[in-house]
Amino acid sequence: MSLSSLPGFILLLISHHFQTGNVENFKVIGPDQPVVAILDEDAVLPCRLLPALNAEDMQMRWFQNSFDFIVHWYEIGMDQSDRQNSKYRGRTELIRSYISCGSVSLRIRNIGLDDEGIYTCYFKLDTYYEEATVELKVAGLGSIPSISLHDHQDRDIRVLCESSGWYPEPEVTWSQEDGQSLTSLSETEEQNGLFKVKTSLPLRTNQHRRISCGIRNIILSQDKESVISIAGSSI
Repeated sequence: MSLSSLPGFILLLISHHFQTGNVENFKVIGPDQPVVAILDEDAVLPCRLLPALNAEDMQMRWFQNSFDFIVHWYEIGMDQSDRQNSKYRGRTELIRSYISCGSVSLRIRNIGLDDEGIYTCYFKLDTYYEEATVELKVAGLGSIPSISLHDHQDRDIRVLCESSGWYPEPEVTWSQEDGQSLTSLSETEEQNGLFKVKTSLPLRTNQHRRISCGIRNIILSQDKESVISIAGSSI
């Protein structure tokens, strides 16, 4: 090789190394925070490549718990539904709107309690692969609390508040109209993995009060509340 051809040869080598380096050093990035999905609704789990390479010709797998527990498989430009675990067959969709920019999301429909956990998104091109994890948290927003009055000892009353369908175990608060919190007795029980809350509040009957019972989902930061007005000496 003549010396005059060396600069072009070196430039070609540098260019080839740059292109190969981009492919062989991509990373898979998942979300910084857990994805929260409401029970019986859909969850969308995002992943992206860095740098933003075209992922259309890559193999992509989503799995839960173990490499063989396939949630979704994409290869040669197509979904490979026959490779999915039967639990997820017909429930997933790879959202490819930005696949040419290395960004994809997996939609899982009709979320159940057993879908909660850690998912791995895996990208492979030729022999090189990378992966990232996505945590999915499931939340159940229960029923509007039901409030009822019951006789208690010494002409006092007991206010009972009940609500079901919560996940995870919710927080319970009683308060009066001035915002002051009240002390209550609460118990929870599981029904098919969901929580039912029963809480009671003893009160004197010689006072008029407006009492609220609130149940809060700590993941969603959402409450459901019911209010009752109690007339003095009504019972």
